[in-house]
Amino acid sequence: MNLMATKKDPAFYERVDDHLKVSNDHMTPTVGVEEANASMMFALARFNAWMTAHSSSSAAAMRESRSARIAYFVGQYQTMLEENMDTYIENFERYTQRTH
Repeated sequence: MNLMATKKDPAFYERVDDHLKVSNDHMTPTVGVEEANASMMFALARFNAWMTAHSSSSAAAMRESRSARIAYFVGQYQTMLEENMDTYIENFERYTQRTH
């Protein structure tokens, strides 16, 4: 499965927005963006581990595919992060409501 291909799913960005809303809602005067980010990243790692377990036939099979699965998830995340960083660089003032 290619995560980038899921962008063609009409509900893809709705789900993205729902996840972002949860993280945004967790930010309070005592919980900053760093803490909300750490929670979101940990949740994603846990979900990826669950998804891998769910699609594996046994613990041994999961162990055997562990390195390949990690490389896949890290590669997909890197691609998505690079794409989003580039988008924010190109739209910095508009996205951050700042001018420099």
